[in-house]
Amino acid sequence: MEVLLEDTRGQRQFKSLLLVFLFVWNTAADCLIPEGGPNMVPTTETLLRNDFPEGSEAVLECANGYVEDSGSGILTCRGGKWTEPDLTCIKKDCGVPEEQKNMKFHIFHGTLYGDMIKVTCDEGYRINGTSYRQCIATGWFGSGQCDIVTCNKPLQVANGRSSWISEKNPEYKQFVNYSCADGYTLRGNASITCSKTGQYDSPPPECQGVTTEDRVTTKMVTSAPPSSEPETLPARTSSITTTTHRATTFTARTSAAVSASEREGEYEAVNPSKNTALILAVTFVSLVAVLGVVLFFLCKCQQKRKGSYDTREDLKPELLQFQNL
Repeated sequence: MEVLLEDTRGQRQFKSLLLVFLFVWNTAADCLIPEGGPNMVPTTETLLRNDFPEGSEAVLECANGYVEDSGSGILTCRGGKWTEPDLTCIKKDCGVPEEQKNMKFHIFHGTLYGDMIKVTCDEGYRINGTSYRQCIATGWFGSGQCDIVTCNKPLQVANGRSSWISEKNPEYKQFVNYSCADGYTLRGNASITCSKTGQYDSPPPECQGVTTEDRVTTKMVTSAPPSSEPETLPARTSSITTTTHRATTFTARTSAAVSASEREGEYEAVNPSKNTALILAVTFVSLVAVLGVVLFFLCKCQQKRKGSYDTREDLKPELLQFQNL
């Protein structure tokens, strides 16, 4: 009985060892999921498989941003290990970006996967979007365009107006003209231009009222005061003193009026030729008036002198008639 029990126990141990050996043998013959290689990864079909027995195959492909340069990428499971891959992958080249209006690209390092380039616009234009672009697996990442620079609508000035009537804002190199209302003078630049910075090249002008300092005054030149001319006339007789005094007073008043007219003409910048003609006309009228007054009083004096030597001859008939009586 003891011998039979020992034989039974020995058979059980042998079977257990045989099962363990078979399990280890089968496990060692299968391969694990391939990990890939430099810049390569297993395909989606390979990742979906559950086991890789001895002699089975798996496929690798280039990683994101890389493209196949050579090889097939097929692996074989042999002795629980995968064979070395023959696939070679290199970076994707995005190439030079497509040209756009008023836009320039500055390539510093290259156009391969991961490289970046700078975007600039022509003078007077501004980038609307990203100023850099990067090469990724699907191509250049980043978008934008170059829009023309605009300035704010021109300011309106007091007592003046601008030439800008459009609803849109002025664009680069467009200019705005200013003008002032009547009686006002423009101070500053009459025209301002929208620059590349989005600002005008100068501030808007101002319209200021005309002052007395800005008026052009012209001094009128005469040969002699009008009042001095009548004094040069020769005196007729001492009996016309009153007449001369009246004539002198009239002439003085006329001269004062002419002087006031001259001052007014100087203040308002009247044309000197017109003032000279006016002075000559007034002087002539004054001389005629003085001469008329003098002649009038001379005639009166002559009549009085004739009456002082009257012989009363018109009374002789009456006297003779009286004597006859």
